[in-house]
Amino acid sequence: MSKTILCYGDSNTWGYDPATEDRFDRHTRWAGVMRDVLGDDYWVIEEGLNGRTTVWDDPIEGYKNGHSYLIPCLETHKPIDLVIIMLGTNDLKVRFFLPPSDIAKGAGVLVNTVQKSDTGRNEQAPPVLLLAPPVVVKLTEFEEMFEGAEAKSEKFSQHFREIAQEYGCHFLDTAQVIRSSPLDGIHFEATEHRKLGKAVAAKVREIV
Repeated sequence: MSKTILCYGDSNTWGYDPATEDRFDRHTRWAGVMRDVLGDDYWVIEEGLNGRTTVWDDPIEGYKNGHSYLIPCLETHKPIDLVIIMLGTNDLKVRFFLPPSDIAKGAGVLVNTVQKSDTGRNEQAPPVLLLAPPVVVKLTEFEEMFEGAEAKSEKFSQHFREIAQEYGCHFLDTAQVIRSSPLDGIHFEATEHRKLGKAVAAKVREIV
């Protein structure tokens, strides 16, 4: 029986290419790299949405609240053996005016939602792997929208780790593995997708 892995994230899980603004192919996106590394014993579901937040309604873009869609998503794909969550970068937008600690708490709400669900095997809750997003680097086209994001994102590692400890879920600090692209400061280039996919695959094998 293959293991079902749900990857729940934003444009970096969707596979946004900072050079072309198109989508990387399925073997280049980090979740696809992970799938290729893990092999046929794993079924990887890519649930990436451009602009998705942790728990916040976006008054401009709409339909981006990661909490609103999480339960229907879990119910759609159950039974699930592992839920991987990487969200928080879009919460850095100026319009939300959030400190990094609140962004991490938003991710914690998602972790808690999964842990209270019965969408794993045998009607149990699936384990969660929380990924702290990498640091935002010098911004270009998104500079105004994400003003101040660089300094805030540097605190992601600390706050997301604390949330993982609070909820007793698995944790990986992506800032120790990859770096955001200097092309726009937020998204990942293909080389970083490969690094992340391999690192997460190793973590998945430890958990599942």
